[in-house]
Amino acid sequence: MTIEQITDRLEITDALIRYTRAIDTGDWDGLDTVFTPDAEIDYTQSGGIAGSYAVIKPWLAQNLPIFSRRMHALAQIAIDPDGPDTATVAAYFHNPMVLPQRHGKPDLIVEFGGIYHHEFVRTAQGWRSRRLLEEICWQRGL
Repeated sequence: MTIEQITDRLEITDALIRYTRAIDTGDWDGLDTVFTPDAEIDYTQSGGIAGSYAVIKPWLAQNLPIFSRRMHALAQIAIDPDGPDTATVAAYFHNPMVLPQRHGKPDLIVEFGGIYHHEFVRTAQGWRSRRLLEEICWQRGL
């Protein structure tokens, strides 16, 4: 593996981490450093929507705050270069979220486990995802 290939892998991994941290902390503008402006994103397997980044970003900001806490963990990140400026990426994830309940009931923990399937492209700003499909392998708490 060349130094450039190692650097590319580290930069793509950093983008994946920026994605999960932005989602978990509600830093919706931080997602601009993860996705291309024309990215397509599909959250339908977890009950969400599919659409362009311009549609998905405000949808996330409106809908995810119902969970008072979100905490991703990533594992088994596979980065397969398709050429010098593109890569197919699969990253396993575990995402527990806290859903507050009313009337003194204990908070509900909702969990999803799955694989994030990305298509990454090198841009002038660095590696960005131009496509994300969230594959849900299991869920608990719903």
